[in-house]
Amino acid sequence: MNKWINHSDTTWPCPRCLKWVALLALICVAPLVAQEPPAKHAPVPNTRVVLLGTGTPNPNPDRWGPALAIVVGDQAYLVDCGPGVVRRAAAARAQGIEALAADKLTHIFITHLHSDHTLGYPDLIFSPWVLERNVPLEAFGPPGLADMTEHIQQAYKQDIHIRIDGLEQANAVGYKVNVHEIEPGVVFQDDNVKVIAFKVSHGSWKHAYGYRFETADRVIVVSGDTAPSENLIKHATGCDVLVHEVYCQETYNRRPAKWQQYHAAFHTSTTELAKIANRVKPKLLVLTHQLLWGATPEQMMSEIAERYPGKVSFGNDLDVY
Repeated sequence: MNKWINHSDTTWPCPRCLKWVALLALICVAPLVAQEPPAKHAPVPNTRVVLLGTGTPNPNPDRWGPALAIVVGDQAYLVDCGPGVVRRAAAARAQGIEALAADKLTHIFITHLHSDHTLGYPDLIFSPWVLERNVPLEAFGPPGLADMTEHIQQAYKQDIHIRIDGLEQANAVGYKVNVHEIEPGVVFQDDNVKVIAFKVSHGSWKHAYGYRFETADRVIVVSGDTAPSENLIKHATGCDVLVHEVYCQETYNRRPAKWQQYHAAFHTSTTELAKIANRVKPKLLVLTHQLLWGATPEQMMSEIAERYPGKVSFGNDLDVY
């Protein structure tokens, strides 16, 4: 009989067997010890930026009116409400962002009262109410917002009456708006976010704001419409994401003098934005409200890349960062 298993002439445990058992255990275990632990994937940020509309007053069917959402967990905070904002939010929800369900649209921060940034305001007031939002909309923005809101409510008084007192029996709260006309500084804070408004330079507008959103994991800065602004640089320096408007420098140079004067006072060129980004040094620069005037996105990106080495994204509707 094989001596490995014959213990008739020895005492158990057999020293030779123990030796073989130890050797086999070492052979079996060694590869397991040598294996690298599985690589850990980078955590998905709890705070996301969702571009709902990246357009301008030009009626581009692929780019709806200026609007975006800062989504923190299950709560969304909108910035601006250009045409189509509620439907764009519905499209983002269909892509899995449940915080943008219509009845959850409860907070809006408006940068300024230009029509292309506010034409979706009546939509945001009434459509989510029809879809059973049962709390007032909290609206933050520059002086003049209360007057705008009052006139919108007055314009739709028959609709409000029919929906509440007619067969629909809608709730009597969801169409209401708590208006907060703000000054620069901390304008809102809850368990998710602190929102800081700061003045920017948008031509002849007396009140135009950018917003800084500070959450547990990210800092997001939204420029609003602005010419180059030292105040923006101050509030955006070192942020995680800077969402900034822009126009193409080369095609601007071919614009009529009247429009060159206008855009230089109200907006920011690619060459100017590159200088801003070199000072701010965001982890990511996102371009929105892009005025191309016949240029391509690649051309606009090239104008920035020649002057700024950081990470840049040409924003499109429904992009998520």
